[in-house]
Amino acid sequence: MPNGVFVQRDGRITTVVLNRPDKLNAMDGACWILLDEIMSELNDDDDIHCIIIRGVDSTAFSAGSDISDWSEHRTTPEDVRKYSSDLENALNSVFSCRHPSIAAINGVCMGGGLLIASACDIRICGESSRFGIPINRLGMTVSYAELGALSRIITPSAALEILLEGNVFKAKHAKELGLVNRIVPDSDVEREACSLGNQISERAPLVNRWHKKFIHRLMDPTPLTAEEIDESNAAFETEDYQIGYRAFLEKTKPKFKGH
Repeated sequence: MPNGVFVQRDGRITTVVLNRPDKLNAMDGACWILLDEIMSELNDDDDIHCIIIRGVDSTAFSAGSDISDWSEHRTTPEDVRKYSSDLENALNSVFSCRHPSIAAINGVCMGGGLLIASACDIRICGESSRFGIPINRLGMTVSYAELGALSRIITPSAALEILLEGNVFKAKHAKELGLVNRIVPDSDVEREACSLGNQISERAPLVNRWHKKFIHRLMDPTPLTAEEIDESNAAFETEDYQIGYRAFLEKTKPKFKGH
């Protein structure tokens, strides 16, 4: 049986592929665990400059959690807690990964799939993509931890619209709500994501990681420490700063080393 999530590497860009096409890439318990493990491993790889997450084909990014799997893994309170913990760990691993991440969305992007996309830094979708979290049709709630991925990128009002209406909606409305950054023709989603990934990967990787860390930290209302404020100047001590500065003066393209 093929892995429900697998990795493809192309130089400094790594693609994480959601791979259950017969289920519209719906995630079962094993997939959530595997996604967590993969993202944790990629987080520690300094050779990676950008991560793209996509579905295995153009039919779906992910339809969410595989409900047919729940009869085995979400029957007792202990099962529910374990499943929820695995799901939440996976979403946190996507969100907290220090490398820039792009969700390349084609087709269906629902429920847990929408939460995976929301945990990425940038979301690109096709014109015919469909979105939603119709969880109130099942009589169940989304946990605080799961909602964190959604509420970090859209307003509380927009999140409640999605959850209370329980509708499936199109890419245009997803853009209006702030769920996606850009809409492209369906056939261009992967190409656009790769082009953006290449652009990001050519920039100073340490700076990209720092900026991601700083933005995440500013989501926490706790006052910044003196050490954290000092870290915002750390880039000036790197070799990449010298490379970038010289390239700017010489009007050449910098080749950053990640040091």
